[in-house]
Amino acid sequence: MNRHAPEQDINEDDLQIHPPKRAAAGVKAVTVALERGYAQAGVTRTVRSMLRVNQHDGFDCPGCAWPESITGRRSPAEFCENGAKAIAEESTTRTVGAGFWAEHSIAELEEKTEYWLGSQGRIAEPVVIRPGDTHYAPISWTDAFALIGEHINATTPDKCVFYTSGRTANETAFMYQLFARSLGTNNLPDCSNMCHESSGSALNPTIGIGKGTVSLEDIHHSELVLVVGQNPGTNHPRMLSALRDCKNNGGKVVAVNPLPEAGLLNFKDPQSLNGVIGGGTTIADEFLQIKVGGDLALFQALGHLLLEEEKRNPGTVVDHSFIEGQTEGFGAYREARSVLDWAETERATGLSRAEITKVAGMMAASKATVICWALGLTQQPHSVDTLREIINLLLLQGNFGKPGAGACPVRGHSNVQGDRTMGIWEKPKESFLAALDKEFGFHMPRDHGYDSVETQHALEKGEVDVFVSMGGNFAAAGSDTAALEEGLKKAGLTVHISTKPNRAHIVHGRTSLILPTLGRTDTDDKHPKGKQFLSVEDSMSVIHKTQGRLEPVSEHLLSEPVIVARMAQATFGDHHSVDWRAMAEDYDVIRDHISRVIPGFEDFNARVRTKNGFVLPNPPRDTRTFATDIGKGRFSVRPLEYLEAPDGHLILQTVRSHDQYNTTFYGLDDRYRGVSDGRRVVLVHPDDLTELGFKDRDLVDVISTFAGTERRANRFRLIGYPTARGCAAAYFPEANALVHRELVARESNTPGYKAMTVRFVNHEENGS
Repeated sequence: MNRHAPEQDINEDDLQIHPPKRAAAGVKAVTVALERGYAQAGVTRTVRSMLRVNQHDGFDCPGCAWPESITGRRSPAEFCENGAKAIAEESTTRTVGAGFWAEHSIAELEEKTEYWLGSQGRIAEPVVIRPGDTHYAPISWTDAFALIGEHINATTPDKCVFYTSGRTANETAFMYQLFARSLGTNNLPDCSNMCHESSGSALNPTIGIGKGTVSLEDIHHSELVLVVGQNPGTNHPRMLSALRDCKNNGGKVVAVNPLPEAGLLNFKDPQSLNGVIGGGTTIADEFLQIKVGGDLALFQALGHLLLEEEKRNPGTVVDHSFIEGQTEGFGAYREARSVLDWAETERATGLSRAEITKVAGMMAASKATVICWALGLTQQPHSVDTLREIINLLLLQGNFGKPGAGACPVRGHSNVQGDRTMGIWEKPKESFLAALDKEFGFHMPRDHGYDSVETQHALEKGEVDVFVSMGGNFAAAGSDTAALEEGLKKAGLTVHISTKPNRAHIVHGRTSLILPTLGRTDTDDKHPKGKQFLSVEDSMSVIHKTQGRLEPVSEHLLSEPVIVARMAQATFGDHHSVDWRAMAEDYDVIRDHISRVIPGFEDFNARVRTKNGFVLPNPPRDTRTFATDIGKGRFSVRPLEYLEAPDGHLILQTVRSHDQYNTTFYGLDDRYRGVSDGRRVVLVHPDDLTELGFKDRDLVDVISTFAGTERRANRFRLIGYPTARGCAAAYFPEANALVHRELVARESNTPGYKAMTVRFVNHEENGS
């Protein structure tokens, strides 16, 4: 049996390569969005969904976490192309029922691609596979929950793991973490561990909060926005509207990225005349095409140049009053940045001194700067140091607690930030646990649990008896794919609370359950008190309602809060100190508990029902204060570090295509990068191809090296592409097999998806 994920069809006759686009969105984005919606859900369901997405009385887009305005008018079409694709995937009328599972054995499904699996439709009923079975088969909800309770009670809490995807709503996340902690474990890994954990690890010690410190309006009115290590045009396209507004208000934008991304070059807003028949809006005033992993060197150089400009023109660059009153460590930082090795800086970044100096001049002239970043900065060994260097730059010019300024980690999945706020974390703070103790009348566990990478190690060693996944696709999202899949197969029970089939369902534990749940677009009305709603938190700490209105495609779907409650009831019995039934029947009960446990959620039920919801407290933004252990913002000093590949190798980063969101594929095209009908490709600068002895379209196997070990991924096409020299890019999750599970960011333990050292060998020569 094939033990690896199946290979996408990359036949030369199918794969098509076109010149990369120079602009994002436009009329094409509208037509693609509508085509996908009509094909999946039909006209009526598509129109009903589109009219309610991200509206006050509607549902939060299941895609990215970019916020909506809470001060101005919202567009009637408050969504992007990829948001529309996500909604089409969820509101589809295609269903996966008993007939599907009877027709397709696990052996057959192991050979199917992730795209094929996800295209089959919504899971219509709970199913189970037991030891010795070859197919999933239907199971009643009652029997499914009894099976879960039986397995959990037959093991110990430390051998149970509760994974969470970012799409989980606040109320569900709170119940889910309470279930795990009631059992006696903090094994609560989540997708944050694999994405923005580095941000929290950098921000909490330096500014006292692990979240961004800006509002949407700050982006609009910033004098300068740095967009670093991210591709808004694909991953959070509505950010382009905010950058456009910034430009219209006189602000400037600097893009820092190894790849020239269409959305950062030009934005054609399909809701404006200029975007439909005009030339659109040029977004980036400057583009720094940096080497992968060279950002720390860049930020250190910018700090050096700002301090040098302050010497030449005292009082014009550095905010001394802010630094003296609100920060600590400036003296050491100033000393560390007093000299700079320009030769090494240029080697680390791939940028010229002139390019860096120009951007430093823009920063020196700006009185309100926002620095935005995403996974391009968080998934390298030195990610936490890099992000602390960003905080140094913001502290240096006093860019906290004033309009148009601050730190902006751009979260990916909708509500990934809210999950952490609700307590989905393997290392909970004592204050949170003490509040839970008080609210529910028993002692929560204090020992730290597994994060996502530690979960992989535990699975591989056979130390996980029960693995529960609230959404997500852990098998595809994690690093070191082959080892992870084998680890999942060692678990006694895997439970997947899902909307659609995915790879994790196929590489299952000895016993496995798939429990179908309602999605964001579905109405949730099977309760004694009628329709219920949930809430989410966006990237800028706004809490607001989300309530679907579509009729579910199956009568057998349960909401996530109900599923959690019934798992708990099956595990603890009817006499547990937590009233799980009350929470499942009336979500106001959940919110009342939250209001007494989590600061900032006081009077939750009333405030979440207001038009725009409410904004959580944020000391750096609200009062220019920092709740660190020293009560001040903290400058950090770290040595220079960057990624270098030995001769014959490149530094490989993973990226997402325009036809995917995380591990969900909407199609096989990456329209903006000009790649169609294929995903197993590696984007390499043409000059690097020549130096390495390869040519465009060569079929190769990719070999990564780490700590004396190798990982291999077979059958990739090399594509000549204008990426930074010495670097390459391949799609996530196909390239995850190349990431050794011990290649992680220090402190955050985030996998090094942007830090692989790789070489290529001709596939034909390999005889594979």
